[in-house]
Amino acid sequence: QLSKQQKMSESSVNHFRGVYLPPALHPLNKTLVKGGKWQDVDSTQEKRRSFLHDFCKKYNSRKKLQTQLMHLVSRIYVEDRHKVLYCEVPKAGCSNWKRVLMVLNGLATSAHNISHDDVHYGKHLRKLDSYDLKGIYTRLNTYTKTIFVRDPMERLVSAFRDKFEHPNSYYHPVFGKAIIKKYRHKANEEALKTGSGVKFKEFIQYLLDSHRPVGMDIHWEQVSKLCYPCLINYDFIGKFETLEEDANYFLQLVGAPAELKFPSFKDRHSSDERTSAEVVKQYLKELSKEERQLTYDFYYLDYLMFNYTSP
Repeated sequence: QLSKQQKMSESSVNHFRGVYLPPALHPLNKTLVKGGKWQDVDSTQEKRRSFLHDFCKKYNSRKKLQTQLMHLVSRIYVEDRHKVLYCEVPKAGCSNWKRVLMVLNGLATSAHNISHDDVHYGKHLRKLDSYDLKGIYTRLNTYTKTIFVRDPMERLVSAFRDKFEHPNSYYHPVFGKAIIKKYRHKANEEALKTGSGVKFKEFIQYLLDSHRPVGMDIHWEQVSKLCYPCLINYDFIGKFETLEEDANYFLQLVGAPAELKFPSFKDRHSSDERTSAEVVKQYLKELSKEERQLTYDFYYLDYLMFNYTSP
């Protein structure tokens, strides 16, 4: 029986390993959408879907993507009641999305009284890689798959501000110490001991270093490597820039309760100014022209896939 399962597993992995083109673009099921106010959001949605589909056709014909099935679906959250798959992109509204999934799943009555720790450490939601192969395939083929993305530079600066400009018991000792040790000339003992006070320029040096002292982190990993948008055919592409509008339209599509609206509150550091294009500009001033170009190159695929304007 074990060897039978292994064979099944291997053939599934091989199936995903050789994918050249995304599957056909399925029309969205809009039967549950009520009222005519969603027309503009819907037409934007169709443009985004066909843009990504066309891009993947062009890109994949040149480059064969190789990846394992379990890795491919490891960032995808499952909500079985409304048949939703949500790929988590940190710093693009993911905390509030997880709150919404918990409400949809009947784990909470309102998105507004779920704490940050409950959302991120509560283990209330299942991920797609926790199902068996049949469960994964069935859900990939029948559930409504969504991804929410954000301008890559804004997402990057937002992650830096969140993890390095506020006290953090994980990112400072793990990432901060290693970054200061490698990239700060004559770092003082206090900085080396605590890992606090990482500068944006030092963070970018770490990001662009092929021999970086600590591995990548989901908060600044490229969306192309978190959610594999050219291998998984997402039905709905939301953007952080139009987050509430997109999210509330998506909730209509999947038949969510009428009273459930996407929460608009900022999850943490609510007194901080939101990371906007203006804020990003100030951070990019700290980098040399070459560093700015290389950072853009690092997120090049994300810019292309989701039709973001280069900064």
